[in-house]
Amino acid sequence: MAGSGEHIRALVRTHAAGDDSAFYSVALQVAAREARLGHNRLADDIKKAVEASRSAIPPSNVTRLALPRGDLAELLTASNPEVSLRDLVIAAPMSAQIKQVLSEQRQRRALLEHGFSPAHRLLLEGPPGTGKTMTASVLAHELSLPLFTVRLDALMSRYMGETASKLRLVFDEVASRRGVYLFDEFDALGADRSGNDVGEARRILNSFLVFLEQSSPESLVIAATNHRTILDRALFRRFDVVLTYELPDARQAGVVIRTRLGSLARGIDWRTVRRHVEGLSHADLVKSAETAAKTALMRGDAAVSVEDIVTALDARKAASVA
Repeated sequence: MAGSGEHIRALVRTHAAGDDSAFYSVALQVAAREARLGHNRLADDIKKAVEASRSAIPPSNVTRLALPRGDLAELLTASNPEVSLRDLVIAAPMSAQIKQVLSEQRQRRALLEHGFSPAHRLLLEGPPGTGKTMTASVLAHELSLPLFTVRLDALMSRYMGETASKLRLVFDEVASRRGVYLFDEFDALGADRSGNDVGEARRILNSFLVFLEQSSPESLVIAATNHRTILDRALFRRFDVVLTYELPDARQAGVVIRTRLGSLARGIDWRTVRRHVEGLSHADLVKSAETAAKTALMRGDAAVSVEDIVTALDARKAASVA
């Protein structure tokens, strides 16, 4: 009975973690045990149930998306992004840094065996809409990992001690389930509060720093912020990589627009378009391209015109400064 009890505990544990692969493995171990005891019909029934359940799940080369459960369900949202590195329009030096992070993660075993930790704590800072959140999605996709976005609204609490305990839950998950964990709008958590609230806010930040320092190199922890200047200075040295995002230059802006328009971008004078992109973020450019595309399609055209794009860009720029 001892062996049976261990199997039951393992089944409950793997089911609670949402780990189907481990759950089926334990189930097959139970089937093998029953077969050894001469319970062949029961063993066959268990095997058939496992095979039927497995066949109902579509194959994927991405780590299966196991949704957070219990208290974590309120703190994390999970996704399997489909955006790749080639979709990220950034400067060459930053692209090289991201590729280095990917290489270190892919070869983390070799690095750890020699006493080196792969880069796994990233701080992304820069204006809104410049690709920070998209970078987290790219890293998750390229490493075939789920992306877990931390819900700061659920994490932050006005009750003393609750936020720190919730942070511990998140970082326990970082250690137990390999993935990419994104703290978006991180300044809500990591802002320098030394000038006013030095109580609970300071304790929260100190807790985060401790957890970050001890975080598992098996997962990536990413903090993204639009406001570098208000972050506590103690944060920067705790991250392995700090990436600074900027508004796209004229060439990059053209690539963003052309990529979003796809086959609708035919015969465009891009030199004219580039004169209207200054001050717009990647997100602004995507929205402008979508507006131009819808204008052309509703007009019955199979391609956008330069005027469609320029009008959309100028309108977006006017709205952003209004």
